[in-house]
Amino acid sequence: MGTLRRVYLDNSATTPVDARVIETMLPYLREKYGNASSVHFFGQEARAAVDRARREVATLVGARPNEIVFLSGGTEANNLAIRGLSEAAESYGRHIITSQIEHSSVRGICDALEKRGWEVTRLPVYDDGLVRARDVRDAIRPDTVLITLMLANNEIGTIQPIAEVGQLVREERARGRRHLWLHTDAVQAAGRMPVDTETLSCDLLSLSAHKLYAPKGVGALFVRRSVRLTAQNIGGHQERERRAGTESVAGIVAFGEAARLAQAELQERIEHTRRLRDRFEAGVAERVADIVFNGHRTQRLPHLSNISFRYIEGEGLLINLDMQGVAVSTGSACSSGSLEPSPVIRALGRNDELARGSIRFSFGQDNTEEDVDYVLEVLPRAISNLRRLSPLYQQAQSERACHQDEPIAAISNG
Repeated sequence: MGTLRRVYLDNSATTPVDARVIETMLPYLREKYGNASSVHFFGQEARAAVDRARREVATLVGARPNEIVFLSGGTEANNLAIRGLSEAAESYGRHIITSQIEHSSVRGICDALEKRGWEVTRLPVYDDGLVRARDVRDAIRPDTVLITLMLANNEIGTIQPIAEVGQLVREERARGRRHLWLHTDAVQAAGRMPVDTETLSCDLLSLSAHKLYAPKGVGALFVRRSVRLTAQNIGGHQERERRAGTESVAGIVAFGEAARLAQAELQERIEHTRRLRDRFEAGVAERVADIVFNGHRTQRLPHLSNISFRYIEGEGLLINLDMQGVAVSTGSACSSGSLEPSPVIRALGRNDELARGSIRFSFGQDNTEEDVDYVLEVLPRAISNLRRLSPLYQQAQSERACHQDEPIAAISNG
């Protein structure tokens, strides 16, 4: 019996750490172990490394180094952005605009603020997974202080019109609405598409290192210089008093190197993952019937494909594929374990069957065409096996057979 082939297609959940990133961070786990807040040589050596990484992360998103705050990950970045801004701007209003397909961390923060008296408008998306800028404009009220919309969705990859929304915010400010800010969760987007804070006209932007081939446990928040936040971590002066706590120097160094590599290799990575994704989608469409592709077909990230398979449960397919060595996801990794249909897929207007039968395939820089071909070999077989056990599928097949046996009505000329 041969060794089981392993194919990792869950790069939206996390990415393997790049060997070059590991080499860059190792010295800061060994001989360069100083605390970046210390004034002696060891501390200043660590401080210099953190500052260098801050410049590299800033460059990735077109920001200034002093606008980058290092944190523990994307969830903390979203917390500091939304809760920190809302609390700091409370005297100007308590209204937030978001969408129905945000990451669970954003949804959770908005729910928590709502319980404390803030009002939250959750904009719908259309069947293509896009929020419309006109809907954002119509939702803005005199007491609106924050608009928070993700740049690219983590389940379906749809790229939202953040630059259009940013222009709306600028226009509102030109009319005297100075206390209106825009936050975007760019955790899935950074390193997979060009991201520039000036082009987007955003005030806050969230990032996470482990989506960029760096270790877990490190993230960043871009905070435009004019923005004031209420710190959520209290007890130290780190990160310009915006996030207390001893910096993870090795993790931050790794993040910086991953950001540098992502910037240098961006176009190559885009082309590579798009080629694999398109090869995969063409193969699935050819080999598997009764499927629905979720999300906008062109305005999306190049590495991600979300497909609903009728007449099966996504969890069953995930387990079946895992037994064949293929790792995929039924949605956001942060929502794994939930028995509810994906709220993102439901927001597209899909029914519970399609929402429960959705699978996310996300490609990375280490995947190959051979990986795709292997998945295309095992996927149709897995779906066929699961559908044979489905009463709904058997019923649909019977109904189709009946329709095929019906006589064709005669065409009358009179």
